Amino acid sequence: MLPTLATWALLGIECLAVPGFLIQPRDPHSHQSRPAAKYEGYAFLYFSNRDEQIYLAASNGNDALSFTELNRGQPILRSTMGEGGVRDPFIMRSKEGDKFFILATDLCINCGTDWNMAQRDGSWYIEIWESPDLVTFSAQRHVLVSPDNYGSTWAPEAHYDTSIGKYVVYWASAIYNDATDPDRNPIQYPRMVYATTDDFITFSQPQVWQDAGPDGRIDSTVIQEDGLFYRFTKATIHGCTDIVQETSPSLTADLQSWNLVASCIGKRAGTKDVEGPAIFKTNPDDVNGERYILLVDEFGGGGYVPLESDDLASGQWRLNRKYQYPTSPRHGTVLPLTAAELNRIREHFGT
Repeated sequence: MLPTLATWALLGIECLAVPGFLIQPRDPHSHQSRPAAKYEGYAFLYFSNRDEQIYLAASNGNDALSFTELNRGQPILRSTMGEGGVRDPFIMRSKEGDKFFILATDLCINCGTDWNMAQRDGSWYIEIWESPDLVTFSAQRHVLVSPDNYGSTWAPEAHYDTSIGKYVVYWASAIYNDATDPDRNPIQYPRMVYATTDDFITFSQPQVWQDAGPDGRIDSTVIQEDGLFYRFTKATIHGCTDIVQETSPSLTADLQSWNLVASCIGKRAGTKDVEGPAIFKTNPDDVNGERYILLVDEFGGGGYVPLESDDLASGQWRLNRKYQYPTSPRHGTVLPLTAAELNRIREHFGT
């Protein structure tokens, strides 16, 4: 989500582009609280550089590599609050499985905000919607989560942590020592922070989760498997600014308590510069077989491409160019659906 590793190399290149009901044990989708029903398709939520609003695509059957854009190519959700743009949408099921939560970044580069401003004086809010069925949505909530010494609140995601009985919400922020400094010069590097919530209405005060120093960190996404959390983040390791993979038995453990599994994942797989990772496991009867897919955003042009692995713990990822995605989908989420849910969104929104 960001501008260079010097100015933030993490961010820099996006500037060029923009401008379940029961929780099952050892469920890799526990942050999505899968219902007991069988999954037979997927929803793909993402934003577009065109207008920085939220779009939806549906899988063509039980195929994690083939999607059709819905709603005649128009956004399904538009921000009417904050900066007026909404980026990096994340969707998850509630822990009870009775609703869905959508979180997104309050940021609009097309509205006149430049990347320096976005890092110094960016929004302290995240945008939230709820839905019982993926076709009707609550009113937008513009929710304050960052304190006034933060310069940005980017790419919020969430995971329900059974060990504490709360949702853990995490995002990237530039943090300044003095909230009253009008210049905020120099621009501070991004850290990953987290807060907890029971209801996505009230949140705890954020705590620093990942502080890697001036190299910065952004865009974490998490999946749980066999008692371990697997975290994917845009970061710099051994001079390579790319996606890194780490593991920990504790979601909220500090940076030093996570074990590095792999670094430079995108470049090793043959991608261009990437950010905005999104991790999910394919459905058991997916036509491509059961595997893990790590979407990475080629933000200089092209958008999401899929990396695949048959062994999550290995840290080995391969690029699959045989996919059918909407045009240039940017940082978002893929959510497994039941057949009824897939049919519902297709019938409601149309193509």
